Amino acid sequence: MKKVICLLMMLAILMLVGCTKNETVEKLTRVDVFHVTVDGNYADEIIIADVNKIDELTQVFNRIEWERNVKAEMSRRENVKAVLFLEDDVNMPERLVEYFVWFESNGTSTIIEGDSYGRLDKEGTSILKDVFEFEDK
Repeated sequence: MKKVICLLMMLAILMLVGCTKNETVEKLTRVDVFHVTVDGNYADEIIIADVNKIDELTQVFNRIEWERNVKAEMSRRENVKAVLFLEDDVNMPERLVEYFVWFESNGTSTIIEGDSYGRLDKEGTSILKDVFEFEDK
């Protein structure tokens, strides 16, 4: 009798797991990059839609170490503003997320997105500078 109950419980668990809806996975589809000029305005926009560069950026963004629910203020204006186009569902419009990026003198970078503060290591920062076509002045 215990084996039958155990078997029924296992089947019930399998059915629950099999019938649950998969979570939506955000997919980065495009990034618009705005460099900040010396006078504090945004320069012309760079549109990144190349699949290889998008994959590279996705890997870099996954490396960011985030601190959530933190209101950060910086002493200077950001170097780059990046607008990420994220697709949750094929039938829905893309969701836009703004990343404000500061490139630090030690080779790392700081990223602010909404109420989150993130840090990126030297290797990730180097890739970000390349893809964003950012040159140190």
